[in-house]
Amino acid sequence: MKILMIFDQIQAGLGGKENGDLELGGKKMPVGSANMFEKYLPEVNGEIIATLYCGDDFYLNNKDIVTKKLVAMTQKITPDVVVCGPAFNYEKYGILCSEVGYAIEQQTKIPVVAAMSEECTEGISAHKDDLTIIKMPKKGGIGLTDSLKNILELASLKVSNQSIEAFVKENCY
Repeated sequence: MKILMIFDQIQAGLGGKENGDLELGGKKMPVGSANMFEKYLPEVNGEIIATLYCGDDFYLNNKDIVTKKLVAMTQKITPDVVVCGPAFNYEKYGILCSEVGYAIEQQTKIPVVAAMSEECTEGISAHKDDLTIIKMPKKGGIGLTDSLKNILELASLKVSNQSIEAFVKENCY
């Protein structure tokens, strides 16, 4: 399973909140917090083939163009699945995950899994009914390992066209 990660500047390892104006970029490899998934990828026969990233403030100030570019870049990379997150409790990143994830699923045939904590109220409420958003703890919270495994399990279910209804009911918003 070929996985594309979409991160903000923090998860990409390219600065903190002060670097929110980071422009859209990417690498054909895992970067930043993608390493959190490394030990669980063999369980789902997964491989992170690329990471796209954008500063959360840059996204919020340029939503239309960034979303169009992320959709186009996703189509060019041709992953089996896109993971938007984990956003933890970073509200602005949660909005990016929700809106971009929704756009990718609507405009391509590539499934998306988003992940964020309940503090990302705007991102969750915007698309919880039409995008699968994994429940996860806020930064430093308990349950991160389970959340990471759930992200990959849901990605695997979606890629293999298996039923996700029971899984979503238990693990998503």
